[in-house]
Amino acid sequence: MLLNDEVQLLRKVPFFERVDPCKLKLLAFASQRVSYSRGDLVFEQGDGGDAAYIIIEGQVDLISHSPAGDIKIGEASCNSIIGEMALLCDGPRTSSARAATDVEVLRISKDCLSKVMANNPRVSVEISRALAERLRVATSELDSNRIRQAVFAE
Repeated sequence: MLLNDEVQLLRKVPFFERVDPCKLKLLAFASQRVSYSRGDLVFEQGDGGDAAYIIIEGQVDLISHSPAGDIKIGEASCNSIIGEMALLCDGPRTSSARAATDVEVLRISKDCLSKVMANNPRVSVEISRALAERLRVATSELDSNRIRQAVFAE
């Protein structure tokens, strides 16, 4: 795939849709394409975050390991970014990502993303905006679930 094609891919990801194309070109140049077969782990819960992954093709299941067994907590498909939270929070991964189908991703290393963010405040603002929106949606879903549980408990 050409560099310009990868820039267009990055532009479809909410984190990067408003970022200057020159900055996206730098990010695309420094990233690498990786393929996973169905069932392969992209990353494991508890591991340190060394990269974020943009899904180019296929679907990934997000899985949380618990004493009761593995629980699918979500899924991600084309134009989604996964694994970014561990990079931004400098903590361990809170879930595992397993290829539900054959998957192709663009792997962006922690160092690369950090450099782009440090040199481009707009990238940091857009990532913060996208994360805040995710948090808003997750909080709203939790509130809705609590309300449903309270209604059914009565």
